[in-house]
Amino acid sequence: KSIFRGISVADLNFAIGRTAAGGEYLIKAEARSKGTLTKLFRVSFFQSFKSNVGAEKFRVLKTVKRDEQGDRIRDSEAIFDYGDRRVTYTETDPNDAMRPPRRIASALADEETHDLISAVYNLRRLPLAVGKTFQVSISDSGLVYKIPVRVAAREQQDSILGRKIWCFRVEPEVFGPNRILEQKGSMIIWITDDERRIPVRSQISTDGYKIEVKLKKVS
Repeated sequence: KSIFRGISVADLNFAIGRTAAGGEYLIKAEARSKGTLTKLFRVSFFQSFKSNVGAEKFRVLKTVKRDEQGDRIRDSEAIFDYGDRRVTYTETDPNDAMRPPRRIASALADEETHDLISAVYNLRRLPLAVGKTFQVSISDSGLVYKIPVRVAAREQQDSILGRKIWCFRVEPEVFGPNRILEQKGSMIIWITDDERRIPVRSQISTDGYKIEVKLKKVS
């Protein structure tokens, strides 16, 4: 759930399971604006991600996304070919069938690459410890970025899992030059320091706004 200036503005649902064949994980994420945001700011959005991830090497194989912002809608698909070391991204406008698809192809330098959704899940698999740094390859909209990730601290957080739970404060550098978001900003994710490795809170800050994401339910 996202909080904008103290107001609950969106719901985020995140789920992971196996495909029918069992050789892949299917990670789904949906974010939908709530009535408060629409009423106060006349803004509405819906984003849906479906990521197919290889079960053996845990690398993204395909990403399907729908992005709705008011009347603007974009559907996209990214196919990751590790044999050919290439990701191919195709974006279409379902409201304009005559509009040519937008296509981008980029080289895959690493054997393990993630999209935005699988990258968050992958943080749980890293050997987290204060002071450690990692570099994660993330593809977004057909481009590939090398994202440094730093485990900055070990802090206590209140969450639905309990009060004062010890968490790792993880800081992916997604903002800045040659990053996914080129503007100034910061992103923090708090992940429980236990065998569950559950993200309980995230904070995204820029010069213009701050977004808080808090875990509300686990099933």
